[in-house]
Amino acid sequence: MPRFHATPRESITETVHDVVTIGPARFHIRRPIDSDALMDHPWVRSAYAADGYTPFWATLWPSARMLAKVVLRESWPPTEVLEVGCGLGLAGIAALARGMRVTFSDVDTTALEFAAENARLNGFTNFRTRPLDFRDPPCDVKYPIVIGSDLMYEERLVEPLVDLLHAVLSPEGTAYITDPDRQPARAFRRSLGEAGFDVATSFIRAGEPGGDRVKGTLYRIRHHRDADSPSPPHTT
Repeated sequence: MPRFHATPRESITETVHDVVTIGPARFHIRRPIDSDALMDHPWVRSAYAADGYTPFWATLWPSARMLAKVVLRESWPPTEVLEVGCGLGLAGIAALARGMRVTFSDVDTTALEFAAENARLNGFTNFRTRPLDFRDPPCDVKYPIVIGSDLMYEERLVEPLVDLLHAVLSPEGTAYITDPDRQPARAFRRSLGEAGFDVATSFIRAGEPGGDRVKGTLYRIRHHRDADSPSPPHTT
């Protein structure tokens, strides 16, 4: 059974409105002003003790900027996109700006509320939200495009993430995952290969305006295809 979470709204004492620039695009993102303060809330300590859960969704991570950059530059026809572990929803909002139909998903329903609010803040309504726990993948829907950023920040999340991609990525689809080269990334790459995925990687970076730029890796992930099978038309 999935185990969802809901960061208490009363633990978020104040929010800030960021204007995030990705190339020529500008997005409005509202987030908790002090995500570290959430860690002191009794609910957060209890959720961590019971399920190893921490509300990292409340931070706008560099990998989310990396992923938004990827979304804006890829050549996609209008299609369905699933953002996994959406957090504040930046990459999904970038997909909405490209004319995609987006489903925001996260294990924390408060994160989904923020992602939805941020999508509306940017003038978009063509989206859905869906609670999603890696450990219990849905079996009722598949997506041609799956996106996610900074998802394997602990090695225990690697296998559930690979299982999730098996469950939700359509046979001809592609997943785009950005990661700041955290230690579990090596296990992620190995597990993808063992699970029968084809993986291509490329260098990417992003960062705060005026701050350090974080280096990372973009993983393009597809179900394995035989060499003599025709390649589907897809992104460049």
